[in-house]
Amino acid sequence: MIRLYILALALVAGPLAPARAQDNDWFKAGAARIAELAARAPIKTRAKNVILFIGDGMDITTITAARIYDGQQKGESGEENRLSFDRFPYSALVKTYNVDAQTPDSAGTATAILSGVKTSMGVIGVDQTVKRGDCAAMAGHKVTSFLERAASAGRATGVVTTTRLTHATPAATYAHVPDRHWESDGQLPAEAKKQGCRDIASQFVAATGITVAFGGGRAKFLPRSMADPEYGAKGVTGKRRDGRNLIAEWRARPGSVYVWNKRQFDALAPRPGQRVLGLFEPSHMHFEADRAGDEAGEPSLADMTAKAIALLAANPAGFFLMVEGGRIDHAHHAGNAARALGDTVAFADAVAAAVEATDERDTLIIVTADHGHTLSLAGYARRGAPILGLADMAKNGKGRKAKDGKPYTILGYANGPGAPKGRRPDISQTEAMALDYHQQALVPLGSETHGGQDVAAFARGPRAYLLGGVIEQNVLFHLMQYASGL
Repeated sequence: MIRLYILALALVAGPLAPARAQDNDWFKAGAARIAELAARAPIKTRAKNVILFIGDGMDITTITAARIYDGQQKGESGEENRLSFDRFPYSALVKTYNVDAQTPDSAGTATAILSGVKTSMGVIGVDQTVKRGDCAAMAGHKVTSFLERAASAGRATGVVTTTRLTHATPAATYAHVPDRHWESDGQLPAEAKKQGCRDIASQFVAATGITVAFGGGRAKFLPRSMADPEYGAKGVTGKRRDGRNLIAEWRARPGSVYVWNKRQFDALAPRPGQRVLGLFEPSHMHFEADRAGDEAGEPSLADMTAKAIALLAANPAGFFLMVEGGRIDHAHHAGNAARALGDTVAFADAVAAAVEATDERDTLIIVTADHGHTLSLAGYARRGAPILGLADMAKNGKGRKAKDGKPYTILGYANGPGAPKGRRPDISQTEAMALDYHQQALVPLGSETHGGQDVAAFARGPRAYLLGGVIEQNVLFHLMQYASGL
């Protein structure tokens, strides 16, 4: 098929194209790609399994920079590299605004993706009529998540994240709360308690439909009187004020297993009727660049994804899994592109693990982001220039200069903690490439903000062909529902 296409293209385009264009490597690669796509037959059967990947804050600029970074880590120039989900056949642009905000937050965007209903900033699992912090308004206005639908239909369900399991994006799979910050009972206002609101961690334990969950956030599950199993000697304890040990409550149910370190995680194996909870840090898990230094050992996002799929696949009815690369967002907020790109590559590795562990004929995989950031990639750098370095960095150590006579980096932020105090410093390539470097920003802020731009979505598997064009964010839920029949 590919050879016939390329031959036909050469015959038709020959007189119109430059001499011997069909022998040009770029020309041939482009023709081969079209032939590859043309040969794909849309999969129109139902999806037995659905895996949703959300790269928190992973906008298109982040994807491009991470693609180059990943390629350069492999010794290539980087620009021609492809991340795992770059290879998916279907894609779309996704509008991310919240009902009440041009630039969104993760609570409202995750709720849209997971429930099919766009809603407001800061609320989880409720529609747009609920004002932030208003418990009474939730009555009759809770929305059902895709995870809850899957569990009701008898499918196994899983949540994997590098943030706290009670953080906004993972919480949108199981919780209903008018304020994303109410992660433990100590964060609930007195009035909210009187009105019957429950904190997110307690809602997690009460959610009987969750089969597997991996992430951080032990402190939200443990009482203040209890020392953390990993950092107790350093004075780290739980955060709960009500005295409840939610981990013990989880383990009290038949078939429920709890792990908190890499050794225990590695020992997990599929067993009938098993429910697994893994909490690997008191708060968020480490950035990928720092993970090797964890005292008790942390599984990577790819490790957790592969393990979750192995455990969930034991259910013959199928499964739903949500995987979040949550710390991409945190690195961007810090204005630290190195860690943001490192976690994006780790996220792409997790997608690759899911592709390897599943069959495209029965598993729909969607990869998207909840929102963007203010990262920019600019400056006319030469092809192959180190993406974390100075624009147009040459072998002689000199780069392009701005009007102030000083070099500038390829990556920068519109706002954030990297804004210079006074005149811009004269930075070197070594400084710019350092893991802890904060890219220069225009507007000084303690924390870099989200961006309001569209993000991308990629899909493969049953009915993935329906993804295309420019869509509202809540349409992703409806794609999953239509493809799976839930």
